[in-house]
Amino acid sequence: MAEIVSTTPKIGMEIHVELATRSKMFSRSANIAHPDNWGAPPNSLCDPVVLALPGALLVMNSEAVEMSMMVGMALGGSVSSWSKWDRKNYFYPDLPKGYQISQYDLPICVGGSLEIPSAMGGTSIVGITRAHLEEDTGKTGHELPGGEEYEGSLVDYNRAGVPLLEIVTEPDLTCAEDAVTFGKELRNICRFLGVTEGVMQRGHMRFEPNINVIIVLDDGREVATPIAEIKNLNSFRAVHGAIEHEVERQVLAWKQDGLEMGAGMKSTRGWDDQKGTTFLQRSKEDAHDYRYFPEPDLIPVVVDEEWKQRVAERIPELPMQLRARYEEEHGLPEKDARAIVDECDLCRFFEECIEVSPDDVPGSEVAKWLLNAGARVANERATEIQELGITPQQLAGIMELRSTDSIGSTAANELFELLCDSDEPADVIAESSGLLQVNDPGALAGWVEEAIKAQPEAAKDFAEGKDAAIGRLVGHVMKASGGQADAAAVRQCLVDTLRS
Repeated sequence: MAEIVSTTPKIGMEIHVELATRSKMFSRSANIAHPDNWGAPPNSLCDPVVLALPGALLVMNSEAVEMSMMVGMALGGSVSSWSKWDRKNYFYPDLPKGYQISQYDLPICVGGSLEIPSAMGGTSIVGITRAHLEEDTGKTGHELPGGEEYEGSLVDYNRAGVPLLEIVTEPDLTCAEDAVTFGKELRNICRFLGVTEGVMQRGHMRFEPNINVIIVLDDGREVATPIAEIKNLNSFRAVHGAIEHEVERQVLAWKQDGLEMGAGMKSTRGWDDQKGTTFLQRSKEDAHDYRYFPEPDLIPVVVDEEWKQRVAERIPELPMQLRARYEEEHGLPEKDARAIVDECDLCRFFEECIEVSPDDVPGSEVAKWLLNAGARVANERATEIQELGITPQQLAGIMELRSTDSIGSTAANELFELLCDSDEPADVIAESSGLLQVNDPGALAGWVEEAIKAQPEAAKDFAEGKDAAIGRLVGHVMKASGGQADAAAVRQCLVDTLRS
């Protein structure tokens, strides 16, 4: 039997994005993907349309259509001038109508691409095949309120009818790391556009990698394993783990059964997060299995140039553009620019801080405060940096105090934490907390004299040219002054006293 020379994963992604409109796709029922409705009791966000009661008629949500157009434009795709709705027929308990309203052959958006940094070095371009709009299904569970297990299936229709944008990529990804990078970049774009909250744990974005492996044999042949689609992954850890495991599984399976990609060979698999393995759910349906046909209760979506232009004007500066601007205009290192932009709320807070910061303080300094002191306090308090309570004006006050040497670095960090719990300006809290540096020559001379008496050996060593000895003397002064002495002034005073 021929030996394997190399294996190359071939990965395409299907991403389901729950759009955060106020109401659902085809009814006025409240949308659980909107932050106002998180945590709603089961089956409380329903109406006759959602439950598919006889006589209920559909009305299209125009905001969901515009959100979908924004995503398509942001990805460099084309918005279709004419698209239609179709019925996708299949039965499942959480599908009230017995079919799902979707878009089959004429989607709202087609084409586009997204460039990402690649784990292999350089960048990779991931092509976008299409983005189509549909309605989400309900949710089936097997636990009673409180977590008690239930033998049957419990259906919650709160999610049924939520506007869902499905983005389908070309199979341009070749490793799990790049698939995760793509997912994070796409999530960021959608959050900056304001079309979704993007909370993975709430199912706002669900990823479904389509994976197979190209195997090169030593006899020159290339074989492709059957494609497997991994369903409903709602964390990037799961995306990475599922792809890594599935690639390994497919190579081992080919060695045993020799099956190759072909008609009827697709499968759908689930992901067991505890075991770290995929498992077979069913053979993958083809399009004809769903018996698609045009939805008779909805008119087509006709988009003219004026409508496209109005939507295009809503698109803000996107993450990749922001990172480039922060590096160029504000001098942020690439790592810091990425960390700021990776959270759109933090990015907006950073922008607010930049607007009010002193003119002589570079944007890189603002970022450093947020990513160092801010991240430390946020971690201790189990919250987000932008939610600590400190305002952009207060942070600007800290930087103003530092730029005039009115406060030391250690005291500045202490002041940052104090301001997270106060509405007072930075200078007021610094003064009331005794954090302002003392530069009075008389006071400094007194502290230095005290330090020399307390540390005679260190004073002798420093006077004889041993520079390292100054640390003990400065430390004594800082302790005696309660941290208020200006360290630089203390050093100069010691030099003038012991080496003059």
